[in-house]
Amino acid sequence: MSAIDIGIDKEHREAVAEGLKRLLADSYTLYLQTHNFHWNVTGPKFRELHLMFEEHYTELATAVDEIAERIRTLGVHAPGTYKAFAELSSIKEVDGVPAAEEMVGILTRGHETVVQTCRAVLKTAQEADDESSVALISDRMRIHEKTAWMLRAMLG
Repeated sequence: MSAIDIGIDKEHREAVAEGLKRLLADSYTLYLQTHNFHWNVTGPKFRELHLMFEEHYTELATAVDEIAERIRTLGVHAPGTYKAFAELSSIKEVDGVPAAEEMVGILTRGHETVVQTCRAVLKTAQEADDESSVALISDRMRIHEKTAWMLRAMLG
């Protein structure tokens, strides 16, 4: 592969990519939790939650691809194993199958965690003058803030 010359030096590209790896790991972990809950939710709000979780994990599946491709654009290898994601993610695995309302709470906290990761990575991308990563991160932050708000609204 030829040298990368996109106006961002190697040190800054690698710093942004390291932050994006954490965002990718958080997003993938949240994707897995959401998909798990989609499969296993029960109760009076089954249909509503089942369909909502499907919307969420479908959106997250697209997001993880975009984040990984941005990491590659910066010239860094994207993590792609459960082990790597577990080491990088701020979102912890859930044991068992929680009740529907607890699922909503867990996912709310997950989306809020991703927002916090976005905020940290955003600063690094801004310092690197990496507008493409800034735009991606800002878009992700907005989506996760809105999703967390909608989930919180379900909890009353």
